[in-house]
Order: sequence, then structure tokens, then C-alpha cells
Amino acid sequence: MKPAKFDYFAPTHIIDALALISDQGENSRFLAGGQSLVSMMNFRMAAPAALIDLNGIAELRDVHIEASGELHIGAMTRIRQIETDPAIAAANPLLSAAAAHIAHFQIRNRGTIGGSLAHADPAAELPGIVLACDAEIWLRGQDGGRTVKAYDFFQGVFATVLSDGELIEKIVFPAWPGERCWAFQ
Repeated sequence: MKPAKFDYFAPTHIIDALALISDQGENSRFLAGGQSLVSMMNFRMAAPAALIDLNGIAELRDVHIEASGELHIGAMTRIRQIETDPAIAAANPLLSAAAAHIAHFQIRNRGTIGGSLAHADPAAELPGIVLACDAEIWLRGQDGGRTVKAYDFFQGVFATVLSDGELIEKIVFPAWPGERCWAFQ
């Protein structure tokens, strides 16, 4: 099956993406990696009137480690980068190791951390990882930004605190304590 007709926009700045989602109305959606949304559109389980593609927004792909050891990962960071980036592995070895177990290679190359969290699939690995790591999720809308702890972000199966017109900007993981033990299977 093929998706219903929709308008497509590819902004290059967060502020433009937020303006577009507001202008296009409540039946518009942000597009991250598309691993969940595009499949739902193909089966006509979702039929947004407009897609606002976040892939061209460089600031959503920023990854850096603060002097304090906090790991900041932009929402549009690909799972494959989380899996293979040595700086991410050093800052949060659990996150890096878990990324290697997400879906298969093709999905990891396209899927994003923000997209996975926004979709809030209880069978996905990343929601559990951000909860275990006590991460903060930074949200942004036209009225400004807010920070939500991971345990407050998820509201149930496929449900989050994201408001209409709001997107995930980045995820902040606290500094990794050297004495922490972990495993992922």
C-alpha cells in the first residue's frame, strides 16, 4: 500500500520547523528517521497532511560532552553513530552497547534517538535506556523550551508529554559514574 497524499517541507533551522508545524495545522507531523512513521503511513495507519522533515537541521545532530561529563545528544543523531562513536562509548558505555542491539543495520543507519523516544514504543530499547540512565529530554516549541526527566516523558504505550507542535531537541545523559556496573542483552 502507498501513503495518502501529503505536503513535504525540509527546513534547515529549528525555528523554521516549529513555524511550519504551526502553519500546517494539527494534522502535520515531524519526520525524523521515518522508521516508524513511514511504515504507518504506508499502511494508512497515519495520514498526515504535511511532513516537516527534520533531517536538514544540523543543530539537532549535535553531540558533545560537557566538562562535567554530561553527554548531550541531538535528537536527530542516528543510532549507528551512537553505536560507533568512541566519544559516546566513553561517556556512556551502556547507551553505546545497547545501540548495537537495536533492530538491524539498515534501521540503525536511518533511525534516530529522538524519533525512537517520540514514538515511545514500549518494545524499543532506547526508552528503557534513557530511563535507566536518568536522562533528561529537552523539548522545544514555538513558546520556548522545557526539560523533562525521562520518567516523566513517557505517559504510556506510544504516549509522551510532547505537545502539538513540540519536538525533541536533545537528550542529556548525566555524567557516567566510574563505579557503575551494567549489562545489556
